[in-house]
Amino acid sequence: MKSYKEVYEIVKSRLSDYRFHHSECVAARCVELAKIYKVDKEAAMLVGIAHDIAKEMPADEKIKYCEENHLTIDEIERENPGLLHGKIGANIAKKEFGFSEDLCSPIQYHTTGKSNMSLLDKILYVADMTGADRKFPDKEYVIELGNKDLDECVKYILKVGIGQRIKQNKKIHLNSVHALNYFME
Repeated sequence: MKSYKEVYEIVKSRLSDYRFHHSECVAARCVELAKIYKVDKEAAMLVGIAHDIAKEMPADEKIKYCEENHLTIDEIERENPGLLHGKIGANIAKKEFGFSEDLCSPIQYHTTGKSNMSLLDKILYVADMTGADRKFPDKEYVIELGNKDLDECVKYILKVGIGQRIKQNKKIHLNSVHALNYFME
């Protein structure tokens, strides 16, 4: 597996300064949460820095990458190829960085969530929303919630995200629905 420094340099070379800064902020927040929840800090840092490696790929390239690498594209992803960056990022992390499935899963599901998320899945999901670069009205509340109850924080983020999609009259990825149902039980 590649070292953090190697992954950092590769990700930096593939992203705009803006997106790379976001990835650095997410990696830092992942480490904060890893300390609180006693998760391997190196693993948290790696998924944080790598999570958006495919974010800036053009939509047609995302579709082509998935087809060439035999990654399944569902109806909602085909309509919104931006969602594919997690799936592609996980594939890149596995093939190019040597990440295990435990490290690929957080990257793959950091946008939609999924049912039965691992601790590292939840850490990246929350860190992506609460990194230092993010700005939204109840950010401090979400940070505090993430620091004391990761499950409740994931559930809150899912509810807000799904609510926004409903208000925008946009489809909701089934992974998000399954994740929210899982956390509601």
